[in-house]
Amino acid sequence: MSFPPELWDGVLRRLGAELPRHALEAWVHPLQAETGPEGLRLRCPSAFHRARIEARWLARIERCAAAEAGRPVTVCLEVLERGLARPSAAGSVASAVASAKAAAGELCTADPAAVASARSPAPPPRPAPRQATLPHTFDTFVVGPANALAREAAFAVARDAQRPLNPLFLVSDAGLGKTHLARAVQGEALRRGRERCVYESAESFTNHFMASIRDRSMDRFKRRYRQDCEMLVLEDVQFLRAKNATQLELFHTLSHLIDAGVRVVLTGDRLPRDIDGLDPRLRSRMGAGLVAEIEAPDAALRREILRSKASHGGVRLPEECLDLLVESLRGSVRDLEGVLIQLVASASLLKRSIDLELTRRALHKIAPMDPREACLDVGTVVRTVTAFFGTTPETLAARTRRRDILAQRQLAMYLCRQYTDAPLVAIARALGRDHPSAANAIRRVERAILERAPLRYQVEELAARLERLRRG
Repeated sequence: MSFPPELWDGVLRRLGAELPRHALEAWVHPLQAETGPEGLRLRCPSAFHRARIEARWLARIERCAAAEAGRPVTVCLEVLERGLARPSAAGSVASAVASAKAAAGELCTADPAAVASARSPAPPPRPAPRQATLPHTFDTFVVGPANALAREAAFAVARDAQRPLNPLFLVSDAGLGKTHLARAVQGEALRRGRERCVYESAESFTNHFMASIRDRSMDRFKRRYRQDCEMLVLEDVQFLRAKNATQLELFHTLSHLIDAGVRVVLTGDRLPRDIDGLDPRLRSRMGAGLVAEIEAPDAALRREILRSKASHGGVRLPEECLDLLVESLRGSVRDLEGVLIQLVASASLLKRSIDLELTRRALHKIAPMDPREACLDVGTVVRTVTAFFGTTPETLAARTRRRDILAQRQLAMYLCRQYTDAPLVAIARALGRDHPSAANAIRRVERAILERAPLRYQVEELAARLERLRRG
């Protein structure tokens, strides 16, 4: 019996729960997979790549393939012929960048002589070096006030506790940890014996749905996502905007799974109510469980994240370098990881210790921002906004629905988010509102800036004033 084409997709999902992202991107994603009666054939872009896969990842791939297929699968590695190589130069660049990240993540311990002997038989595998990029598990997820609710809710779902939390909707901006938690849920579910856990992006779900219509294989599609599914983890549901047919199918799929008691985890970059072009029934179904928002990490959480990632990679960050990174990076967790990889790789390649000079160079390449700039407090930003409009902080915090005051309050929340290190809860409290109101106000301003020129002028003028205050 031939193995289905979806076998490799399932193997990728399982590997995504076990391997660090840089290893997956550098070594697994470049593989071209074909299924057939004999098993799984993986074509590697080079002989060196094939040797690396055989030495380090082949056993794991075979195990995941057997778990996905329900029976042993023969995995054959081949070198991709030159004529079958992908023609895109961008793909080659992406692969090279991914390989560089992998080398940095492994603290540049790869043997250079291995490249020269790529066509010779692979040497016995050496013990794997410690990874600078942490695997996506609950133990490696650093918890703080910005993400505690999301982490605890995801852990409860993975343990099949707290039945009312179904579905769980994780929402955050890019790079703040929702994918980490989604993969941790899948990994924990697999460890607890739920082998038929479907982890997928909304784009992949759409592609499979359209392919099943084209191939007249809806029975197989529904069996995969309904009858045979013990848990569904679906990422980036905002991709479904205006895809009416896919939305209808997902609505019925979610209804079937939730009614059957199957746990569902969804992720998105905005709240279900704020996703434009979403069917009201699907929006209601997505928000019927628990919606947990992940905020940008504050200074304390950024410090713990950097320490955790550096310690896992066997790197010691001097305290002054750690302080500089914490002060300079106020964005996503992905930004923190990117600077750390840049810093560790530079230190290893240059054969020098990590110091302030090297840290400033890494910051300039990844996040060029003057580290001497001070972080303003919420009160300073609010006073700057009220002085600009000729009103008072008390007026903005008052319970009034006047349109002019409402617009000024929303603008103040947006600027507080940009120029302070305060969590969203503190910003909302300072202006007499709750957390959801502040989050919604910030999104409204972000959209309005693109559409209304007068608002852009106001934001530019206020930003100039705040920049002068920040620089002292």
